[in-house]
Amino acid sequence: MIDMIFRLSVKIMFAISVTISLLAFSVQPSHSFLFPDRDHRSASSTRSSVGIRNRHSHISLLQLGGFLFSTKSTSTGASASVSNKASSVCKGSKSNINLKMSAATDAAADTSTDTENNASTPESIVHKKQLLEDVSPSYTKLVTQLKSITQLKRTSAVLDYDRMVLMPQSDASSKQRGKQLSVLASIIHEKATDESIPSLIETSIADLEKLLSSQSQSEQQYEYKDERRILQLTKEAYEKKIRIPSELEARKAELSSAAYSSWVKAREAKDFDMFAPTLKDCFATAMEVATSIQTDDTDTGIDGTGEKKSLYTQMLDEFEMGMKGERIDEIFSQIESALKPLIQKVLTSQHKPSTNPLKGKFEISKQKEINEKIITTMGFHLDHGRIDQSVHPFTMSFGPADVRITSRFNEDEWFQGLAATIHEGGHAMYEQNIGDSDLDIDEHLSMGMHESQSLFWERHVGMSKEFCNWSTSIFKETFDDFTYDANDVYDAINAVEASPIRVEADELTYPLHVILRYKIERETVDGRMEVNDIPKHWNQQMKDVLNVTIENDALGCLQDVHWSALAIGYFPTYLIGSATAAQLAFYCKKDNPDMYQQIEQGEFGQIKSWLTDKVHRHGRRYESLDALLEDQLGEPLNPKYFIDYLTNKYTELY
Repeated sequence: MIDMIFRLSVKIMFAISVTISLLAFSVQPSHSFLFPDRDHRSASSTRSSVGIRNRHSHISLLQLGGFLFSTKSTSTGASASVSNKASSVCKGSKSNINLKMSAATDAAADTSTDTENNASTPESIVHKKQLLEDVSPSYTKLVTQLKSITQLKRTSAVLDYDRMVLMPQSDASSKQRGKQLSVLASIIHEKATDESIPSLIETSIADLEKLLSSQSQSEQQYEYKDERRILQLTKEAYEKKIRIPSELEARKAELSSAAYSSWVKAREAKDFDMFAPTLKDCFATAMEVATSIQTDDTDTGIDGTGEKKSLYTQMLDEFEMGMKGERIDEIFSQIESALKPLIQKVLTSQHKPSTNPLKGKFEISKQKEINEKIITTMGFHLDHGRIDQSVHPFTMSFGPADVRITSRFNEDEWFQGLAATIHEGGHAMYEQNIGDSDLDIDEHLSMGMHESQSLFWERHVGMSKEFCNWSTSIFKETFDDFTYDANDVYDAINAVEASPIRVEADELTYPLHVILRYKIERETVDGRMEVNDIPKHWNQQMKDVLNVTIENDALGCLQDVHWSALAIGYFPTYLIGSATAAQLAFYCKKDNPDMYQQIEQGEFGQIKSWLTDKVHRHGRRYESLDALLEDQLGEPLNPKYFIDYLTNKYTELY
């Protein structure tokens, strides 16, 4: 797979200067790379007639400049001050910062579950809460500094968005932009690693302890959960930055640049052996980085059991925090066991849905009009965002009132553009409803959770019968020669065909592509597989599970850019997102029995509000995706819902 946005951004940036890469790395989380989940391709570029269907756009989680998405909540009424913000009380977000609370305060905390931020709390009581900012100059200074860093990251992101969408593409323009980004990265790095941060954190903790111990009986309902979580996240981020030796960071940045170039050449030559030595270095260096982050500090390095996280879990934690490798094994094994026989049944079925309803001549300007109408009807606010066209679809946010999505269109096929727009719109609606504190607590929870939001809208809404009933009429009104009915469209967008390429796979076979990559990278990290054996294992598994013969390495283990970027542990988030989307859809329908009738009428308000209440507004107040789901839905991630969704849907279709 070619990492679409990676080609546009990382290739240029790393080529300009290893220094730029190092500085950028030092101020952004490790999951700042951009990897496609699906590629929206034209009919002429696909390997088969069904290659144009079911394209999820790339993951589109741009964290260029170290920041992706933090937009104000239009449904929760979040204020600029996180302490005043009406946030949820998160049972799964227990702070690891050791605040010494009195027995009386502990008892109050146990019995005041939702009073701190509950809108029904009497006004006379709410006004008694004393803000930590009012009594702790250190906390005020720390938060001010963190917000400043956020705004600098957003500024860097604006420059990157301009580079990918509007800026001239000459080498001279790219070099000039690289210099601008380098200066910003230097400033951000200096602020993010300021030596005063640890003392500000410790003093803030002490001030919070004093505030808690001085509360009167009527005030003991206030647990200051957000403040504790902010301090925890800040402490973890800072300690992670300083644990990685500068020499190792420099080596990683230099290797990333060289590895990308090596991967491109090997892929063009269709020769894994050309890339193998570099890939060995990529795995070794990524493992070295993960090892440096591991620690005996119970705040950040311990897995909650008194033991260090496994090396692969540590690597996975950079993208899906709080999710152990053993937990992934449990989830993926259930999905794999259930889907293998279902896929074989579907692939050998005599019924082959036609994809002709997707093809024809569709004026791009009219497609844009339809896409804008649909995504804004779903809930994407143009007064807080915009829709542009780019070579490859992505989503980026610059702050509370500016979340942008891009899509791409093909006049010979209409679904790729619509699927991309809905997918990116799902990411964007998440960000338009996260709080506006300008702090890490109001960022997306994890890559898997973000992907679940795009897939919820793309799959469980946009690929449903009811959506086809509603949207097909729009296409008929717009395109005079569009004569297909909703059933024809539904069959076409849900057709299944085994493909060797992950980004061209349909939603039924796609999970096996992810599981294959997960098993390979985990076994390699655990020392159970040698890098040189990857092609052989890859090709055999593709034959065994999908009956696909891999003709060359470019169509096999060289198709993805992730490992060359040292993003080991990233692949599982795609399938975590798929499973989470299905579980959310189940509970959304349970709470809103008219969900699909509403979709058929083009009414999406209750659906979006439900997602905002259950997911969007919580940001990173939970320590993991499992914790959020358990608190909001009553159970952690359960692959049963994903399995049932696919089984019911494709048994009916085939």
